[in-house]
Amino acid sequence: MIPLLRVGVITPGMPEAHGYAVPINSAHMPQDAKKMLDAQNLEQTKRTAEQAAMAKRRSEKPTDKAMPDGLEDLIVGDGVQQYKRMRELERKLDAVMMRKRLDQQDSLHNATKKYSTLRIWISNTVENQPWQGRDLDENAFDFTSGVEATYKVKIEGRVIEDEDADDASEKDSEDEDEDKTDGDAIHHEGAPATEAPKNSAIRQRTKLSHFFKAITVDFDRNKNLQPDGTTQVEWKKPPVAHNAGVLPPQADFDCLEFERKSDENINCMINLYRDELPERSTLSKELANILDTNEDDRASIIMGIWEYVKAMGLQQDEEKRLIQCDDRLRAVFNTDTIHFPHIPSIILPHLTPLPPLSLPYTIRVDPDFHASPTPTVYTLRLPTPPPLPSLPPSLQSLKQLSAYDEHLALLIQALGASQRKYQFLDGYKRDPVTFVKRWMASQKRDLEIVLGESGRLEGDVPGAGLGGEWRRGGQRGVWGSEAVREGVGLMVQKGGRDGRAF
Repeated sequence: MIPLLRVGVITPGMPEAHGYAVPINSAHMPQDAKKMLDAQNLEQTKRTAEQAAMAKRRSEKPTDKAMPDGLEDLIVGDGVQQYKRMRELERKLDAVMMRKRLDQQDSLHNATKKYSTLRIWISNTVENQPWQGRDLDENAFDFTSGVEATYKVKIEGRVIEDEDADDASEKDSEDEDEDKTDGDAIHHEGAPATEAPKNSAIRQRTKLSHFFKAITVDFDRNKNLQPDGTTQVEWKKPPVAHNAGVLPPQADFDCLEFERKSDENINCMINLYRDELPERSTLSKELANILDTNEDDRASIIMGIWEYVKAMGLQQDEEKRLIQCDDRLRAVFNTDTIHFPHIPSIILPHLTPLPPLSLPYTIRVDPDFHASPTPTVYTLRLPTPPPLPSLPPSLQSLKQLSAYDEHLALLIQALGASQRKYQFLDGYKRDPVTFVKRWMASQKRDLEIVLGESGRLEGDVPGAGLGGEWRRGGQRGVWGSEAVREGVGLMVQKGGRDGRAF
């Protein structure tokens, strides 16, 4: 592909240091580059036209939903007063919702991190092992059972504070586990997808998958010795929007299961990769020496460095953003002075992802163990995952609300036009002669403003100072010009001045 970042050539007599480029004649361009350039220009023109059309449609839509002043004197009943009270209540409700949203974001950002105790049970069952003997056909040449020995590993997790309250739901989930299909990948357990909204509406319970973004199982055995040739099983959390009100079933479960083929005991390592928001990192030794911690998120690291700088008085008097490094800061930044705004990018080499939590486990397939199997239990202290946000409105509801707003703005615009028409006719009824003179003089001033020519319309109309050019109609007259049509249309859309335009 030919790059088209800069189409041009440098002439021999032109200094290259200035970077001046002379456009290439399209006739001298390669055929492929010419076609590509034409396609880019056509696409850019089409995109610009679409954006202009969308902007024009948005500008033509009325947006004012405020009731015109004085309309309550012309309408029977208290409908206008009720509408204004509703608008005032809507403004107060919007202000309260915005303040609550900001308070929630601020509390999530500044709140003290809470921790939960997660208990994990790891167990395994076996099927078709040699010691699980089956009757063989003594007349058959092949003395094997015809099936392969397998094991199934089960990893369950539960926040122990919720254990007693959720015994009933745990029993239901165990009943559902029996209907799971076996396969080569990790399976997750939980309520069916059709019941997820119902359960989440009752209670949002913290589950095993909420704590981790990935889980891997590494087998301590050579790949060539594995019957299926694999040495790792992996689960990754699917991407989930930050404002998602309900998690998908693949990211909302308490139990993982996987099945493999083997008739021997196997040691494995279960790695749990923590899913935290904001994401924490492991600090280098030099940075940890300043902050007195080995793990923290980037925002807290920047704040800790700032507090250290203020406590040690390392800011320069003339430029507060310029930091005079002491021995500890010099070990991190390798310089004597540094601008504080540059620190977020400089500390990146000193941050590494958190290592996974590794849980050793031995997959037992021998009969002695399965005579009285005992699960391996681990207890972990982990940061509590943030609660799910409230369910956002559906796209259909947002479209319906937008349609209601547009319809309401159109009704308000129609009411304003009717009010101006009433005021026009009412003024004409009271004193027709004076009203017509004032209206014609007003139109003359508006026309002068539109045309930008104040002395052009002086003339022979008594009492109005209007010329014949102003009185002449048709397409060739001043009223038929494009400037007048655009100006008058804009004035009508905005409502005019003093209710004269309608």
